[in-house]
Amino acid sequence: MSGVTLDHITKRFDDTVAVDDLSLEIADREFMVLLGPSGCGKTTALRMIAGLETVTSGELRIGDRLVNDVPARDRDIAMVFQSYALYPHMTVRKNIESPLVASRQNRPSAAEREQRVADAAEILDLTPYLDRKPGALSGGQRQRVALARAIVRRPQVFLMDEPLSNLDAKLRTQTRLELVELWRRLETTFVYVTHDQVEAMTMASRIAVIADGKLQQVGEPQAVYDRPANLFVASFIGSPPMNSVAGTLVGAETGEPTGTVLVTAAGRLALGARARVDGDVVAGIRAEHLTIGNHGLDARVLNVELLGHERHLVCDVGGERWTVRQSAEAAPATVGEHIRLTSEPERVQLFDTATTTRID
Repeated sequence: MSGVTLDHITKRFDDTVAVDDLSLEIADREFMVLLGPSGCGKTTALRMIAGLETVTSGELRIGDRLVNDVPARDRDIAMVFQSYALYPHMTVRKNIESPLVASRQNRPSAAEREQRVADAAEILDLTPYLDRKPGALSGGQRQRVALARAIVRRPQVFLMDEPLSNLDAKLRTQTRLELVELWRRLETTFVYVTHDQVEAMTMASRIAVIADGKLQQVGEPQAVYDRPANLFVASFIGSPPMNSVAGTLVGAETGEPTGTVLVTAAGRLALGARARVDGDVVAGIRAEHLTIGNHGLDARVLNVELLGHERHLVCDVGGERWTVRQSAEAAPATVGEHIRLTSEPERVQLFDTATTTRID
């Protein structure tokens, strides 16, 4: 088994830079998720690892082997695409076996191929369906066949390009769990591309957040959620995303608690002891860290979203759209009501206005 190293990788298409100086170490047996919006370059990065796109500059390694000029078929990887791409005229058995039959070098014997197909089918609970054709399967079952076809090759690295996008919400939740269990069972390296931050948070051992072809942050899911490197990551990770508002830091005035105060169009927010004062910043607060009180930022409730176990208050805060997460047992607010929002000082995160990077 092997990890993957992207060392200052750049990919250009004519005048467009799709991936810009990307450096990323993917450890052996890691479940790495490349996360970002559509068009950010994450799929292009995956396709370069697969050998389906050439590297414009930089070095790409699988294990200790430089693979920039190695053909895709010789990289010992398996890729699962967004579309199932199954052969409709073949049975599930033949679909799973097809990569072994197509192998030009070291083709396994018929007995070994049969055993590999049986093993892959057992792992993914496909044994009862081996003699069916794809048209007789559900969407989730067809996705598992595509996974089994990748597993049967026993590659060093599994590459997955938004494989759950075609499934409904219930199947996506079920298949997420199955993929994580599969990764643990196979003990190999997974590189997974998605635009869905829920998938990234629930599946990854680490997340690499990408925007405009550039790596924004890499880390464990909870660490990225708790301490986003910049405003893009703060707004992209989390559902609902982090609330933000521009303001100015000033020293607390006489009669106020000692420390720093954030002055915004919606009012003042005490921040406690802060090293930096007298400057423009953007403040970010997660929805679950906001409370309704007698002081803080003025907010007008625009909508109340009932979710059963909790409710979300959608508010106007100084011209910004904020979401406040409340438990179902809390006293409900009403649409049009003016409330005051505050947060514990240590929960407020500050970002540089010019660079958008986090201020520690």
